[in-house]
Amino acid sequence: MAIDEAKLNELVGRAVGDMGAGFTAPLIVIGDQLGLYKALAAAPATPAELAQRTGCVERYVREWLGNQAASGYVTYLPGSGKYSMSEEQAFALAQEGSPAFLPGAFSIIAACFAARERITRAFKSGDGMEWGEHHGCLFEGTERFFRPGYAANLVSAWLPALEGVVPNLQQGASVADVGCGLGASTILMAQAYPKSRFVGFDYHAGSIEKARERAAAAGVSGRVTFEVARARDYPGRGYDLVTHFDCLHDMADPLGAARHVRETLAPAGAWMIVEPFAHDRVEQNLNPVGRVFYGASTMLCVPTSLAGKGPALGAQAGEARLREVVMAAGFRGFRRATETPFNLVLEARP
Repeated sequence: MAIDEAKLNELVGRAVGDMGAGFTAPLIVIGDQLGLYKALAAAPATPAELAQRTGCVERYVREWLGNQAASGYVTYLPGSGKYSMSEEQAFALAQEGSPAFLPGAFSIIAACFAARERITRAFKSGDGMEWGEHHGCLFEGTERFFRPGYAANLVSAWLPALEGVVPNLQQGASVADVGCGLGASTILMAQAYPKSRFVGFDYHAGSIEKARERAAAAGVSGRVTFEVARARDYPGRGYDLVTHFDCLHDMADPLGAARHVRETLAPAGAWMIVEPFAHDRVEQNLNPVGRVFYGASTMLCVPTSLAGKGPALGAQAGEARLREVVMAAGFRGFRRATETPFNLVLEARP
């Protein structure tokens, strides 16, 4: 067997990068939970100073800072022995709600590691794993990961890309947000359109409880309600807008969910489906974004669907496969309304 040394070194180098990423991921979660990023963003500090600010032990903080500086997430200042954060580093790691906020994604990764043994067995058995069976860091991590993208795009770009939807929302519409999780998307829409009424549905009771708390804190609980219900049997009829944010591909019965939208949508209503960005062919998705989504899909999306004996569309289902599901449910109109590097925004009409 002839080994191409250059190709081998390239592969090993890529693996070393992945090793660094693997060891760094839990440290990002720790830094977020302990407030280390926010404290360092406030002012440069030595390890001892940062430890004092955050009530931590200096020896752990010193090692954590070394990892973070080697990762490029904080900056080391050799002359003073201090560490600092640039505006860009702080924007991504210390500023909750910024469009580039990253720690939520690493909480999702932490949940994947927690599920590793269960998913390993599933590779042999074909069993699934319900969303609600994952470690609790998944639920808040998912909301924190997706919320910045929703905040940056939902009201300003995605809803305006749908035909005639924004005027209806401005005048007062009835909206069902299905698979709402902790309610970030529902609350953002409610804040933007005070004349409309919104109801968020999710089958995970713990997420609905948190969503109600978030709505009360945001001051929109009078116009927003959250209920525990599944996508294929949530209550209500005549909705002007039904939304599914990054969840249709996870479902055990996406066709049943699509048919229920068709049954509950007003005759002139719209269904907005936001999905992870994907092309229709595997070779088109072999890139950094596809790598993230295939990984999350293996650990989270496919197991969730298989837990209900579903088709396991996966996070890289692509527009063509989603079109098949939507049109099989009786919709007559389907189009890509807009997109971002991370999302497809699809519109379906009865």
